[in-house]
Amino acid sequence: MYEVLRDQIPALKNKIYFNYGGQGPLPKSSLEAIIKSWEIIQDIGPFTNNVWTYINKEIISTKLLLSKVLGVDIKNLALSENISTGIILPLWGIKFSSTDELIISDCEHPGIVAACRELCQRNNLKFIILPLQKLKILDNKSFITEIFKYINKNTKVIIISHVLWNFGFKVPLKELRQEINRLKTVPYLIVDGAQSFGHIDINEEVLDSDVYAVTSHKWACGPEGLGAFFVSDKFINESNPTIIGWKSLKREQGIYEPFNDLYQEDARKFEIATSCIPLLSGLRQSLSLLEIDKFNEHRQSSITSLSNKLWLALDDLNSINLILNYPLNNGIVSFDIEKLTNKNILINELGKKNIWIRVVEDPKWFRVCIHQMTSTKDVNLLVDQIKVLI
Repeated sequence: MYEVLRDQIPALKNKIYFNYGGQGPLPKSSLEAIIKSWEIIQDIGPFTNNVWTYINKEIISTKLLLSKVLGVDIKNLALSENISTGIILPLWGIKFSSTDELIISDCEHPGIVAACRELCQRNNLKFIILPLQKLKILDNKSFITEIFKYINKNTKVIIISHVLWNFGFKVPLKELRQEINRLKTVPYLIVDGAQSFGHIDINEEVLDSDVYAVTSHKWACGPEGLGAFFVSDKFINESNPTIIGWKSLKREQGIYEPFNDLYQEDARKFEIATSCIPLLSGLRQSLSLLEIDKFNEHRQSSITSLSNKLWLALDDLNSINLILNYPLNNGIVSFDIEKLTNKNILINELGKKNIWIRVVEDPKWFRVCIHQMTSTKDVNLLVDQIKVLI
């Protein structure tokens, strides 16, 4: 299967690629779908009465496909540009009080961390760091034990990635939801799905969050500049949009009209204004090509088998420190080489061989992403080159 897919992706014809968690390469047919959509819009006329039928069809068909992949109702889905807007825009719409606390793990992306710090400073909230990096054993039990050391009656919101971008550990969302639902005051659970969407089956877990943000351009190999987020009914009813545009509104009304009932009554209240419609067809084509809406055991086992093969091969090398002491049931393998103080040396040397992995920034170590398009030959070549370079 991977050979058929690789033939449709120009970026994979001349390199061995392991950076799907940073950005997935765009299939040629997805690029063609984007161009075709642009041509249709320009042919109809970009601001004519007739174009809105096409635009609405594009939006609805994309949301319907995403609702299937995420296992949620279309009314709870909003389109966005990326993970950051999908998390930060609804987050800033929460109604806080001065005694509230925000919990965020030390395995979140720096951009999300910075936004949360700013939010806490502006609203006089307590910024609580959940220290996962220090755990010698990171598994479901230790995660739940650790997070409940920090949750209390003042906890207003918890921000966590479904799959930690630096460790690759998959957070037990369902178990976390069950535990926080037992609290007298239930905090909002906001989830970063950057490393999960298009990578693992999340269909039965998105509903365990209050906000769950995904992006097109990583594991799903769609175009950049497009994302989406799920918003629970509770969150829709209890919060207001942060940045407001014509998409947020029920209708474009006059400035002197009553303004007590302005916003859409579903997730669209968190959408803003004009966006790039042609990207939608590109994402749909990528999801169809990768059969993301048809997750099956064979696909998942193929990814896991190769990632475990890489983990075991690296575990045999004395200079390699694997970040987790067990192989994962997904495609992320993180490791470190302590004697390499300048991590970019390895990245650059591998790059000379057209092999691409990355350094994550916090903590600084190496991350490899195994995709359904990755082959056994790719993994073997990576291991062989690492052996040569260390």
